[in-house]
Amino acid sequence: MAQNRQAAERLYYILGALFITALITCNLIANKFVSIDLGFKVFVISAGVLPYPITFLITDILSELYGQKRTTQVVLAGLVASVFVLFILWLGAQFPSIDGSIVDDAMYNAVFQNAWRVIAASMLAYLFAQLIDVRLFHFWKKLTKGKKLWVRNNFSTILSQGVDTTMVVVVLFAGVESWSTMGGYIADGWLFKIIFAAFDTIIIYLIMFWARRYFKLSVGEEIRL
Repeated sequence: MAQNRQAAERLYYILGALFITALITCNLIANKFVSIDLGFKVFVISAGVLPYPITFLITDILSELYGQKRTTQVVLAGLVASVFVLFILWLGAQFPSIDGSIVDDAMYNAVFQNAWRVIAASMLAYLFAQLIDVRLFHFWKKLTKGKKLWVRNNFSTILSQGVDTTMVVVVLFAGVESWSTMGGYIADGWLFKIIFAAFDTIIIYLIMFWARRYFKLSVGEEIRL
């Protein structure tokens, strides 16, 4: 029992670390926009969208294994980490680069001058979307009595990522881009996330199959740390 508890704690911290890493990476690369051809459609999205579905997959795994309270703690820890990164980026801009610096002031500012707006937009959207995701996940979990994992995994993620995508694009581009352009960014970003939300259903089922066997959990049962 003690060994299983230690394993459960390790898994919780690993998932939390991966969540925060993916979240911060999203913020740092969000200024670059890319096109991705999936065959049936070419998506124009921020590079920050690429690791973002991982954050929702992890919160769904945390919610299923550890419950709403523990998952909310990880979400709030991610918010604190994002604020800290914002401070470090600001601090780095306060000191002029030396002659011969590989990254000079112009390059630093070109990459990070809009970082405060990106991270502010991301944090605002992140806080709303992740908390909505966690609450919707547990709403569906109670409604289905712990069954139909695919329902809560997909419906909570689809709705919360719609909120997230809309808020990020509006905060970032209101007054900068036209509403039609922003609408295109929202549609592409949301659809891209929905596709990966459907794909990660397979992943969460595999992880939960392993976790329930390893930790000897019944369907709907959570680990108490």
